[in-house]
Amino acid sequence: MAVMTPAITGRTASEIADSIRALVERGSLAPGDALPPVRALAVDLGVNRNTAVAAYRQLATTGLVEARGRAGTVVTRPRTVAMEGFATDTVLRDVGSGNPDAQLIPSPARALQTIASRPVLYGEPVMDPALAAWADPWMRADLDPEQVQLTITSGAADATERLLAQSLQRDDAVALEDPCFLASIHTVRIGGYRPVAVPVDAEGMTVEGLRAAIAEGARAIVYTPRAQNPTGASLSARRAAGLRTVLSDHPYLLVIEDDHFSLLSQQPYLSIIGAGHRRFAVVRSVSKFLGPDMGVAVVASDPDTAQRLARRLTPGTTWVSHLLQRLACAQLADDEATAQITAAGRHYAARNARFAELLTGHGLPTQPGDGLSVWVALPVAARPVCEQLMRRGWLARPGDEFELDAASPSTHVRFTVHELDDADLSALAADVAASVAAVRAQSPGPDEQSAARMG
Repeated sequence: MAVMTPAITGRTASEIADSIRALVERGSLAPGDALPPVRALAVDLGVNRNTAVAAYRQLATTGLVEARGRAGTVVTRPRTVAMEGFATDTVLRDVGSGNPDAQLIPSPARALQTIASRPVLYGEPVMDPALAAWADPWMRADLDPEQVQLTITSGAADATERLLAQSLQRDDAVALEDPCFLASIHTVRIGGYRPVAVPVDAEGMTVEGLRAAIAEGARAIVYTPRAQNPTGASLSARRAAGLRTVLSDHPYLLVIEDDHFSLLSQQPYLSIIGAGHRRFAVVRSVSKFLGPDMGVAVVASDPDTAQRLARRLTPGTTWVSHLLQRLACAQLADDEATAQITAAGRHYAARNARFAELLTGHGLPTQPGDGLSVWVALPVAARPVCEQLMRRGWLARPGDEFELDAASPSTHVRFTVHELDDADLSALAADVAASVAAVRAQSPGPDEQSAARMG
């Protein structure tokens, strides 16, 4: 990796970014080449450090460079970013999509007839009053009602991006769960922040992992209180208390809580946000129960964070459509729709539990967790198992795509199985067991490995 770069020029952030982009386009900077540290570049160009930071942020947003912590900032190689959703170009049975069941999402047809037709004009409140009235008790019931204000964003990923942007500078460290939700990984990396991995176990984010991330300089935390994606883990009361104790010494560290599965979850809501914490945001989107295309998320945060967030939501330009807000409100206030949401949550839990039971019966002990998918631990590497499953007609998602701090190949696979009937669940479980056996047969055992080393 190069230490010195060709001459970078410019006095403003845009000029510096354009100079670096031109060097990449001409081939003077190649993928993997390191850019100068921000401070060194600022000194060399005679500009303020924040100008250099802004230039690198512009480049990171376009995907041209990437912050890699102690390794510095490097020119990126073109790569496919793993994202949620169906694999549209495959004939295989997709059991890795992470999607909700379309048949279990309430139809908007009746709610659409009740939406007020009055147009919304510039300067009106960013959050629709009807949705605010519905959401207020929903959010305040789990937080100190005297300390929170509500805002609205275009989904959880939009909320996370805006919250980080109004608080952090490029190269700031952000603590993320490991393994982690794909959208959170993408949001942090494209924003030019430095992800710090915090291990997740059956009780959620670990106390020692959070303590280590803070020691490494984390200025924000993005975590999931229940139905963690991909593991399905939910915070236990003991773990939540331990994490709150760690954070009690860092009241100004921004805590972003993504309660994405809220109305569908079979687990109680437990938070790591203590009564004295000063900077926090609880985000609840409607995408899992009203559909991914419903770009609406309610954010409850401390007043200062709420004001900062509101400044990035200009009425009429970057606000959330009031038609979407009214549609979401009409469905959430409808008893028939909410009953369907409750039934959907139970269905997801039952299907996941059945699949875990079948896998356990095949000698692959599995706990179902909470959420749309099942996180399965294997006795062998995940990718070869997924390749074997492809030969049997299944498309699954290896854990490598979700893991931040992978020192070795992942041994986990995430399965989304709630649309499978009992016969298909049984067939998939049998094929997983057969695939594991096939991978084991292809891998040398301890005796063969020892003989190979000696020979």
